[in-house]
Amino acid sequence: TWERHLAATLTNPSLLDKPHRISHGGYGRRLSQCHWYSHGGYGSRLSRGYWPRDRTALFWRANQRARATGGLISRALAKKVRFDRGDWLPCAALRIEDFDYRLPEELIARYPTAERRDSRLLEVGATLVDRRFAGLPELLEAGDLLVFNDTRVIPARLAARKETGGSAEILIERIESSHSALALVRASRSPAPGGRLLLDHGRVATVTGRDGVFFLLEFDEPVLDILEDQGDVPLPPYLERDAEPADLERYQTVYARDPGAVAAPTAGLHFDEAMLAETLAAGVRHAYITLHVGAGTFQPLREQDVRDNRLHSERLWVSEDCVAAVRETREAGGRVIAVGTTSVRALEAASTSGRIEAYSGETDIFIAPGYEFRSVDAMITNFHLPQSSLMMLVAAFAGRERILAAYAHAVGQRYRFYSYGDSMFLTPGAGP
Repeated sequence: TWERHLAATLTNPSLLDKPHRISHGGYGRRLSQCHWYSHGGYGSRLSRGYWPRDRTALFWRANQRARATGGLISRALAKKVRFDRGDWLPCAALRIEDFDYRLPEELIARYPTAERRDSRLLEVGATLVDRRFAGLPELLEAGDLLVFNDTRVIPARLAARKETGGSAEILIERIESSHSALALVRASRSPAPGGRLLLDHGRVATVTGRDGVFFLLEFDEPVLDILEDQGDVPLPPYLERDAEPADLERYQTVYARDPGAVAAPTAGLHFDEAMLAETLAAGVRHAYITLHVGAGTFQPLREQDVRDNRLHSERLWVSEDCVAAVRETREAGGRVIAVGTTSVRALEAASTSGRIEAYSGETDIFIAPGYEFRSVDAMITNFHLPQSSLMMLVAAFAGRERILAAYAHAVGQRYRFYSYGDSMFLTPGAGP
C-alpha cells in the first residue's frame, strides 16, 4: 500500500509546504531530489517521474537530524540510514516560481500617501481583515514589544563620468571606511582596477578592486560628505522615477538614527510620531536594532531551487538593551512584534543558538519555508515583489498558501504594493 500512500502525499500540496515529523521508524523515502518521506519501509527515489520497482533502489544520507527544519540532504553514501521517531526532515524543495503572483502595474505605489498613517493594513490571521494602519493599536496589547530598525537611508546614488567621457552611475552598497565604499557601477563598460570615475566639483572615485558584482571605490574626500552634498535618494528601481525633494523625508522612517542603509526598512514608513506615542501610551514597549539594508536587496534570486540561493551580507547590531526587552517580553507572556523583515532577520540572526544574544557583525540569513522562528511572534510588513527572498520569509512565517491567498485578496481589493504601499499584520501560520 505504500504506493497509494505516496501518491496521496504527492497530490496533496498542503503536505509539501513545511517539514513533517517522522511518524514512526523506518528508512527515509526520498521524492524527486528533495523530499524525504517518512512512511515505514526502505527508501525509494522518484527522480524523473517514474515509479521505482525496487523500493530499496537508492538511499541517501541526511546531514542533519533532530529539529533540522530546512536542513539540506547531503548526497553522501548510498547507504541505509534509520531515523528516530520525532526527527525532522526537509519537505519538497520549493522553487522560486512557487512564490509568484500577478500584480497589475497600476497597483505599484509610486508615491507615498499624504500622511504616513493613511495607508491600509491587511490583518492576516485565521481570517483576512481589511483595516487602516491608523487602527494598528487595536491589534496590539499592553506588554507587547515592537522592534524597529533604526537604520538611516543615505543618499547613495551618484552621477559620474568615466575619463573617456561616458556616463556612469554609482550606487553605494556600503561604506567601508571614511574614504572607501563598496558600490554597484552602471556604465557602458565596467571600469577596470585603477580606473577613475569623475564626480561633480572635481571629486574623484578610483576603482581599487572588485567583490563579485560590486566595485571597491576609494574617494578623495569623505564618502558621507560627498553623498550629502551631491547624492540622490536611492529609490527602488520598480518605482521607475527619479527621486524628488519629498523623498528625502518620506523614504526615511521618523526614528532613523544610524546612517548606512541604501534602502528603507519600509514597514516603518507607516509610523509617525503620534503613532509611536500612542503605542507607548497603550503599554506597548519599543526596542531597536540596526541593520543597514544593502543594494543587494534589489537583486533578484538567480537559482530556481530556493535552497540554492544566497543573500548578500549586511551589517547588523542587536544591543543588550534590545535582547533584555525581548527576553522580558516573552517571559511575561507578551509578543515580540517585528516591524519589517529587516527586524525579523536581525532578531533571528541573533538567535541562532536558540536564545537571543547581543550581536554585532554580518548576517546573510536567508529565511524560507521550513525555518523555525525563535524570537518573533508577529510582524508588520509591506507587500513584496514576486519570487523575492522577502516573499519567502513571510511565507515561512505565515504559511505559503495563506500568504498567496492574502496577496490575491490584496490585489482584488486594490491595495497599494511595494515600498510606498500598504502593509500587513502577520501572525504565525498554523497550516501550510
